[in-house]
Amino acid sequence: MTSQDVRKQFLDFFASKGHLIVPSAPIVLKDDPTLMFNNSGMAQFKEYFLGNGTPKSNRIADTQKCLRVSGKHNDLEDVGFDTYHHTMFEMLGNWSFGDYFKKEAINWAWELLTEVYKIPKENLYVSVFEGNPDENVPFDQEAWDIWKELIDEDRIILGNKKDNFWEMGDQGPCGPCSEIHVDIRSAEEKALVSGKSLVNNDHPQVVEIWNNVFMEFNRKADGSLEKLPAKHVDTGMGFERLCMALQGKTSNYDTDVFTPLIEKVEQITGFKYVDNAVTSSADEEKTNIAIRVIVDHVRAVAFAIADGQLPSNTGAGYVIRRILRRAIRYGFTFLDTKEPFINKLVAVLADQMGEFFPEIKAQQQLVTNVIREEESSFLRTLDQGLQLLDKVVAETSGNEVSGAKAFELYDTFGFPKDLTALILKEKGMSFNEAEFDASMQEQKNRSRAASEVSTEDWSVLIPGNVETFVGYDQIENEVKITRIRKVDSKKDGVLYQIVLDNTPFYPEGGGQVGDKGTLVSANETIDIIDTKKENNLILHFAKQLPENIKAGFVAKVNTDLRSSISKNHSATHLMHLALRSILGTHVEQKGSLVNPNYLRFDFSHFSKVSDEELRQVETSVNAQISAQLRLVEHRNIPIQEALDKGAMALFGEKYGDSVRMIEFGESKELCGGIHVKNTAEIWHFKIISEGAVAAGIRRIEAITGDAVKNFYQNQENTLAEIKETLKNPQDLLKSVASLQDDNAKLKKQIEQLLKEKIDGLKNVLVADFQEVNGINFLAKQVDLSMSSTKDLAQAVGATKPNSFVFLASIEDGLPNIHCSIAKELVVEKGLNAGTVIRELGKLIDGNGGGQPFFASGKGKNPAGIQQALEQAIAFVQ
Repeated sequence: MTSQDVRKQFLDFFASKGHLIVPSAPIVLKDDPTLMFNNSGMAQFKEYFLGNGTPKSNRIADTQKCLRVSGKHNDLEDVGFDTYHHTMFEMLGNWSFGDYFKKEAINWAWELLTEVYKIPKENLYVSVFEGNPDENVPFDQEAWDIWKELIDEDRIILGNKKDNFWEMGDQGPCGPCSEIHVDIRSAEEKALVSGKSLVNNDHPQVVEIWNNVFMEFNRKADGSLEKLPAKHVDTGMGFERLCMALQGKTSNYDTDVFTPLIEKVEQITGFKYVDNAVTSSADEEKTNIAIRVIVDHVRAVAFAIADGQLPSNTGAGYVIRRILRRAIRYGFTFLDTKEPFINKLVAVLADQMGEFFPEIKAQQQLVTNVIREEESSFLRTLDQGLQLLDKVVAETSGNEVSGAKAFELYDTFGFPKDLTALILKEKGMSFNEAEFDASMQEQKNRSRAASEVSTEDWSVLIPGNVETFVGYDQIENEVKITRIRKVDSKKDGVLYQIVLDNTPFYPEGGGQVGDKGTLVSANETIDIIDTKKENNLILHFAKQLPENIKAGFVAKVNTDLRSSISKNHSATHLMHLALRSILGTHVEQKGSLVNPNYLRFDFSHFSKVSDEELRQVETSVNAQISAQLRLVEHRNIPIQEALDKGAMALFGEKYGDSVRMIEFGESKELCGGIHVKNTAEIWHFKIISEGAVAAGIRRIEAITGDAVKNFYQNQENTLAEIKETLKNPQDLLKSVASLQDDNAKLKKQIEQLLKEKIDGLKNVLVADFQEVNGINFLAKQVDLSMSSTKDLAQAVGATKPNSFVFLASIEDGLPNIHCSIAKELVVEKGLNAGTVIRELGKLIDGNGGGQPFFASGKGKNPAGIQQALEQAIAFVQ
């Protein structure tokens, strides 16, 4: 049974049980501040469990792309070392929102596994929650009774809170769960050891494949539990593990989910993946681990990029970069890959999964280019790290390198701990692991302290209220507060989140920042400093609460900020159309930021946008502004109807069955943001910058409205200052050109004078050489710039055989030093200019480096020059 068959049979089975089959949500979450990535099948349904939304069906099933590499669920360091953990994986799931409960969920799970997939019953074990008296949660007798009708009681296991009580997070819906485990060991192994004893003990062939969670409690901020108003079912089955069981394999990586990728790695690298059951050496196992890491990680990175998350140095982008770098490094260390190659796996992945996940096929070229560029960049970084490690080794006395230095390599260059250990081992050295771990822990503590957040439970004032957004039509409205909670974080201090019965405030989303404004009652005014959305609730952030939270308020949006934001947002739509018209229809939005001050727009394009093309884009957008195009808005229309009308949908965005479509002339996009009523309100559009973000991704920053007026006013002021500085010439351009000509002539004169000065100094200094141990030695301070001192050191050194020249000077108050050593001294006596500069550079609070025959450095302490000159002779004595 192929993996495609396995997936299809699961969805067909639950469709036959009355479930609505929905597509996978993007792997990258954009409207849930509590999660970086979709880490479970239920993440996209959180609002329904919390009671903040109504699902389109009470029964839903799907297969969800998941990523577990951060936060509570983090499997990254296990990946590769075992055969059943993954960064990205598929979670097959079925859900009931207040409909069926334990009886149906358990019976259907058993029917699917044993009758449809035909897994032998004697290979399965199940677990139920043993209860927790401390929290007043009893043993799950109901689940036990259902299971004992289906399976022998000696195959039912009691599980503790860790294994059999599932929680969404520190707070929120939770409940007991019933896991199903499969034993795929050989008959001989089963005869020796009972599978029951291996459940939940990290055995690679006795693994959990399905978890049935029965959501019936809510975890409060104080840790206590309360009953939910309705009971729900949330199940998740590991697709890769299920394929392993159904295809008769003992490793996920031996299934057709991974074998095409493994074969491609073998073809590229020449290294072979050996079946785990027959690995005979440590080298074979290292090769296996490296190949598993690579084929797992390329899936995670490729799907994240396809869903809109580019590798970067912060947040979710940093996590994606870290995953990719881990894969590159395993290839570099264990498969001897010194050139980019992981990008070549994307085509295999697209062919394999493109039918069910069309985004990977549609974004194949972009994903390939981004991964290739990231590989090239990190391989260069690895090379830099190797050079730095060589320097650390050279400066180390003894066989143990400082753990703090090893951590610096890791922190600055992403140089992995085990790679450092491997290279040092080859040199007969090691590093202090305790110091490394201490430095790592310090960093984690700083990071944890900076991100610590404590959130109180919601205080509900008006139960059952469903908040409505009225901000498309109103900028102020009469409101009541329905719930509040206090949030305390190291970063922002104490803030209050306020939910209203209706609101004109637009919550951050789609690249647009959240509205600011006020809540005004008869007696007080509360500033709203931000607006965000979480689990379908619009949260208004304030630094204080009203004295009377039950009073009526008028919610007022800051109209100046809203106006600037709407101009910038509408301009992004017009620019998107212009870019596709001028550069080609391959251009697609890959990210945006719309705030009151400027707009930022990331888009797919594989070369720099020329100045002429940028002028054409500006002209096109301003023509649309001048045309006074009226906003045409379609609210709550079927998504297919919007697409049929020509609306653009963005990969990585989650759209419902009904959408909002925005039209300005030929510009048609699905968008939930705030826009001008007529393009004339934008006034004017001006591009400020254009540049690369990643391979195949460009970024334009631009301004509109008052920001353009301020830009031109500043330009005028600057021009007036230039005119005044040049004594108000009649022809400014001619005057500037004349000034440039004069400057060029003066530079030539200065260069000639410096050359003459260097020649003169060279002749003077040649007389100051002294012979020390057969070496012509010179150490002097001169009155020249850093670059001229460097030239002088090389010129003086060339005048004598066996020369050792050390020169120093001061430029702009900062010292610099240079060392020139004749090549014969480097070869015959082992002298090294780089070593000289590193050692004497310490005396001027500086550093530097270069080649063995010439090196330079600079520092901060001019007073140290004299001591450096005096100590230079020690190298030749």
